[in-house]
Amino acid sequence: MTKYLISFPSAAMVLSDEELQVAADAAHAVVQQAKDAGVWVFGGGINESIPPVMVHADGSVTGGTYPQTAHLEGGYSVLELPSAEAAVEWAARIATACRCAQEVRAFQDDPAS
Repeated sequence: MTKYLISFPSAAMVLSDEELQVAADAAHAVVQQAKDAGVWVFGGGINESIPPVMVHADGSVTGGTYPQTAHLEGGYSVLELPSAEAAVEWAARIATACRCAQEVRAFQDDPAS
């Protein structure tokens, strides 16, 4: 089976505080459904209040990130699924719960993971 990344940027969720709680509850319900179905691998939101750091090959640490990922934020789910069609179905459930479109990407196969 293939692992799929289902994600959205923070800016995609434009909700009032009341709507945000309803969306959070709905999203938690979808997560539980994925766990019950045995397809949940990992998920969560990027803590945007903690700045990223770069850890270099020599072990040194500097503030910042790659320019291409400077705006990495939002919510992420990794599900292990039998097909791209199943990934789209789960993304639709998440999109409904979060009230915003979801991006779907497949991870390359790695038998060791």
